Amino acid sequence: MNSLIHPLLALLLAPLLLGIINRTKALFAGRTGQPLLQAYFDLAKLLRKGAVYSETTTWVFRAGPIVGVAAPVVAIALIPFGGIPALLNFPGDLILFAYLFGLMRFMTVAAALDTGSAFEGMGASREVQFSALAEPALLLGLAALARLTGDLSLSGILGSLTPQDWAHAAPALALVTAGLLVVYLAENSRIPVDDPNTHLELTMIHEVMVLDHGGPDFGLILYGASLKLWALGAILTGVVLPFHDERLWPGIVIALGGMFGLAVFVGVVESSMARLRLLRVPQLLVAAMVLSALALVLLMR
Repeated sequence: MNSLIHPLLALLLAPLLLGIINRTKALFAGRTGQPLLQAYFDLAKLLRKGAVYSETTTWVFRAGPIVGVAAPVVAIALIPFGGIPALLNFPGDLILFAYLFGLMRFMTVAAALDTGSAFEGMGASREVQFSALAEPALLLGLAALARLTGDLSLSGILGSLTPQDWAHAAPALALVTAGLLVVYLAENSRIPVDDPNTHLELTMIHEVMVLDHGGPDFGLILYGASLKLWALGAILTGVVLPFHDERLWPGIVIALGGMFGLAVFVGVVESSMARLRLLRVPQLLVAAMVLSALALVLLMR
């Protein structure tokens, strides 16, 4: 039963991460900012609205938001959290974890192309290009962790990491952390890769793909994005804070503190630096790939 705690916490608290990020950005800008629970208010408002569908769209357009929520929910079930074992685990589940987000992205892109809009097609092509560079960085980072722990499941990897591993493999773990952090920002469309609050059409990436979604469908997209933020953040937190306790709640409190601290860090990043030019984004993702590959090489010596 304890394995259900993490999925339930994610389903309840994932939108709160967006509130923490926005409040951090408001603090840096000297503004009061949105309420901490604004994401919940937005979701409730969107779910009460109706949906409008173009005559040119098919079932693919409607399926995109549904898969966009289902995929990260399954991914979260694969991740241990604060010493709590994962709800699902098997050897090689890290491959499933990575490609669940590939499925999520594929359906979002397919839904965007289903509208027949050249504008959404532009955003879809950018999304696919950048993801082709982010996925190898993620898989190489997970491979380095698998090499360090000798396990091929996320439960075994994150369950085996200890503070002592940081003592004798600090350079490799630091490289993995840096690579996963870039992937975290890129996969969640955050600055410096993308700006989730942008209104400049020619620079939009992820947001342009969902312009035709409205009402409950758009609410599902926003909720799925928050769940993806949580899932990738749980991996990063598990690497940086590998603390395990026989008691249940101390580990949960430490892991939640890491998740909220990561959200504050994202807010600080978005407040202190500008978005990169589109031509610079592939270079950043290749750098993340190189960092993860270098960590793997160090651990294979």
